[in-house]
Amino acid sequence: MFVTGRLALAVAVGIVPVVLAGLAGYPAYAVLGVWVGLCILLLVVDVLAAPSPRTVVVTRRVPTRTRLGEPVPVSVALQNLGSRTLHALIRDAWQPTAGAGEDRQRLIVPPGERRRVAIPLLPRRRGELSSEFVMIRSQGPLGLSGRQVRHRVRGTIRVLPAFTSRKHLPSRLARLRELDGNTSIQVRGQGTEFDSLREYVRGDDVRSIDWRATARAGTTMLRTWRPERDRHVVIIIDTGRTAAARVGDGTRVDAALEASLLLAALAARAGDHVHLLMYDRVVRARVTGVDGSALLPALTDAMAPVHARLVDTDWPGAFAAVRTLTTRPALIVVLTAQDAAESARGFLGAFPDATRATSILVGSVTDDGIADLAKRRGSREEIYLAAAAERTMRDAENVADAVRRAGGEAIAADPEALPPRIADRYLELKAAGRL
Repeated sequence: MFVTGRLALAVAVGIVPVVLAGLAGYPAYAVLGVWVGLCILLLVVDVLAAPSPRTVVVTRRVPTRTRLGEPVPVSVALQNLGSRTLHALIRDAWQPTAGAGEDRQRLIVPPGERRRVAIPLLPRRRGELSSEFVMIRSQGPLGLSGRQVRHRVRGTIRVLPAFTSRKHLPSRLARLRELDGNTSIQVRGQGTEFDSLREYVRGDDVRSIDWRATARAGTTMLRTWRPERDRHVVIIIDTGRTAAARVGDGTRVDAALEASLLLAALAARAGDHVHLLMYDRVVRARVTGVDGSALLPALTDAMAPVHARLVDTDWPGAFAAVRTLTTRPALIVVLTAQDAAESARGFLGAFPDATRATSILVGSVTDDGIADLAKRRGSREEIYLAAAAERTMRDAENVADAVRRAGGEAIAADPEALPPRIADRYLELKAAGRL
């Protein structure tokens, strides 16, 4: 049972007869008691006259997946099995991050009929969103009170990463098609995959001369090569405490997801094998052995429920887990936030050896606000903040220098610029025959 504001208003109206009774010499408390008793009687009558919400069958229509920030068309259907018209007030119990409105939905369902009401959602967080029940209130004809029942009808939605960086994909795919030979661009002396034969010209590598083809053609013939298509790209996303810091409208791990999805989409189109590892002290997500059109759905599905943990990342364990994904030469992309020498010691100590066949990129998300703070000198407080900002920037550059000395490449950019910069570096390695 529930009561509405009309009951409180009806009780408040009783002040009028109480005051009038007092002026007329009648006992005010007796009049007040009669008025409250009348309100209680009307309350009971209203509850009994309200149709029972237990005679309602509730069903949901919920999509299984959606992307972050996109509206979700969720609806609830009520079928009235009773003999009286149901005036229902509906509340679908989604969690706050689902973005459901605060207003309750009103619905009138005649007996024996079914009605559906839309409950639009706008998710504000990745992961699993759920609603365990639907609360239905059946209002009485007087509007003073009614009955309410909780119907346990579970609904779940998996909110996937937004993948806003896909806007950079068409331009990168065009460059990839050029590298793939659509515009006859060849990389002389690079790669290991045979492409074609052509005549030798001065300056070519004599080690690529095909002597059998030369004997058949009567002129010196040269083999041309192109980079292999089925190389391996391993993406490591740090989900430790440094990834929980907010940068812009999201966290560092959100920006890492965007960079990973853009790189994975590009590598899949290039015919390379992509492996994903999300790690702090244990493996939070792992995708391997998936290629082609199934790759991006598998990546977004694995990324969706993973958030940064307030623990220090076990980097020896992370790089050891990489060796379980592939033992072949690969491009290893580490998306982390190593901007302080003290916290980066474990990362640099476990840094794997880079070779000509294995390239290592370290991508870090930077905060443009720090650079802005370093330029301000208007007051004493701003001078102190500028000094701290410059110290932070210098520490980040020292860590980047250490990564380069270890044989890797450091790429630092804001959340918007990091995904295309990593994609561009991937294409440069392709063009140079290093991948």
